[in-house]
Amino acid sequence: MAQQGAQLDGAKFCCSICLDLLKDPVTIPCGHSYCMSCIQNFWDGEDEKKMYSCPQCREAFTPRPVLMKNTMLADLVEDLKKTGLQAAAAAPADLCYAGPEDVACDFCTGRKLKASKSCLNCLASYCENHLQPHHEVAPLKKHQLVEPSKKLQENICSRHDEVMKMFCRTDQKCICYLCSVDEHKGHETVSAAAERTERQRELEESQKKIQQRIQDREKDVKLRQQEVKALSRYADKTVKNSEKIFTELIHLLQKISSDVKQQIRSQQETIASRVEEHQEKLQQEITELKKKDAELEQLSKTENHTQFLQDYRPLSLPLRLRMPNLNLCSKVNFVDVEEALSEAKSTLLDILNKTWSKWSLTIPEVDVLASSQEAEPKTRAEFLQYSQQITLDPNTALTHLLLSEGNRKATKMKTEKSYPYHADRFAYYWQVLSKESLTGRCYFEVERRGRCAVAVTYKDIDFRGTTTTIQSPFGNNDKSWALDCCQIMHLFRHSDNLTVIPGPVSSRVGVYLDHKAGILSFYSVSETMTLLHRVQTTFTQPLYAGLRFYDSPFESTAEFCKD
Repeated sequence: MAQQGAQLDGAKFCCSICLDLLKDPVTIPCGHSYCMSCIQNFWDGEDEKKMYSCPQCREAFTPRPVLMKNTMLADLVEDLKKTGLQAAAAAPADLCYAGPEDVACDFCTGRKLKASKSCLNCLASYCENHLQPHHEVAPLKKHQLVEPSKKLQENICSRHDEVMKMFCRTDQKCICYLCSVDEHKGHETVSAAAERTERQRELEESQKKIQQRIQDREKDVKLRQQEVKALSRYADKTVKNSEKIFTELIHLLQKISSDVKQQIRSQQETIASRVEEHQEKLQQEITELKKKDAELEQLSKTENHTQFLQDYRPLSLPLRLRMPNLNLCSKVNFVDVEEALSEAKSTLLDILNKTWSKWSLTIPEVDVLASSQEAEPKTRAEFLQYSQQITLDPNTALTHLLLSEGNRKATKMKTEKSYPYHADRFAYYWQVLSKESLTGRCYFEVERRGRCAVAVTYKDIDFRGTTTTIQSPFGNNDKSWALDCCQIMHLFRHSDNLTVIPGPVSSRVGVYLDHKAGILSFYSVSETMTLLHRVQTTFTQPLYAGLRFYDSPFESTAEFCKD
């Protein structure tokens, strides 16, 4: 117990800056003691402020106090060293030193310890030892302690070097008190704590929405998994049944093939047997005729006339057999069999193809993401989430159009530009296309002066026309959609159809495209988003943005906005 008491007494003789036993101890006016070199180095850092404070109680002194060695305290420290209690009085061995990623104590010298808290009033971070005054000194107990932070200096106003404890709602930024009576005078300002309370409520509402969305999506995931499993079972059953049907069809075809083969071979054998019978009768007739021919040959060689006449008998040939003209191939009609089979094959294939086409058309094209798609944007901020940067393609510009601002701006000129020939260059109308294709969800804005049309179009639009016709302008064909911005109204054109849109005309037009959903919307952009015209269709190709100008004496420009 005595040793523990000595350790406690020894700890009281440690410098709160270096955490080691006091060296050349000095006592400053507030009564706290430090190593002479430690407090001098600390105050050297405060020379610019012309005000010097105590690292523990933060009491300020002006001018800088003169330091004198505390002889009595120095003797006590020497006694502690002689009694071998130096190690006991030193900093605990298990203290954690600050690494590169840690917040270090601002008051440790030498190797710094990890900070356990940061003070928003002192704008400093403290380890456990240097934090003690904030737990013991009454004024310091009122300070706001937070988890260690490296961003404390961000709480200081760069202009007035004061803590920013206020929030300007007009400019949506943190300010100090001096800012509120200076450049933010007349603005709606509140304390940072009050604004935090308001934002905290918004944050909590956002968290609730996110958590609810997470729950909904988790339910959707489970439902999709169940649907996939059910679909898998149904597909397996269908595959099994279809394989059974095709197997039966194959067996049936094999049986028909076997029957046809058997019938053909049976006819072949029957006819061959009949032919053999005729062959035997023909051979017999040939044999008799040869015998009769030999007898006549011998009789013709008889020299005795009387003998010749006595032996001669009128020719009596055996009855000639009637032999049918077989023409076996035509009799058997093998060609008819082939034709019948070919016709059956065509009929069967036709039936199968029609059945398959009819079935395949009944399979709906399911968009598994349709139920989870976000709603169409309403505010400009929501539209800008789909913002796409647009640049114009010089190879498509009519020679009277000047491109500038990184090819984002087009100006109608009276004189032609010396553009080189290109197959994609518009040859008649004052038109130009974008380089970028438009797919998925995208949004862009056009700032215009004078009359022009903002359009989207397929790339295979007619650029040059034919020998007898000129190419049609944007909106006058089924491959493009164009909003014509006049002085007092808007005109929407598509496939030679014209829609008049009355109302005020804005200098900025917003275009929103949901390619997959087939939605194309044109908006007048000012303080609010005003829908001018909306198209619901099916897009079959990627789209491209386009500009069209009109032949008028006034200069016209149009520029695709960066944001």
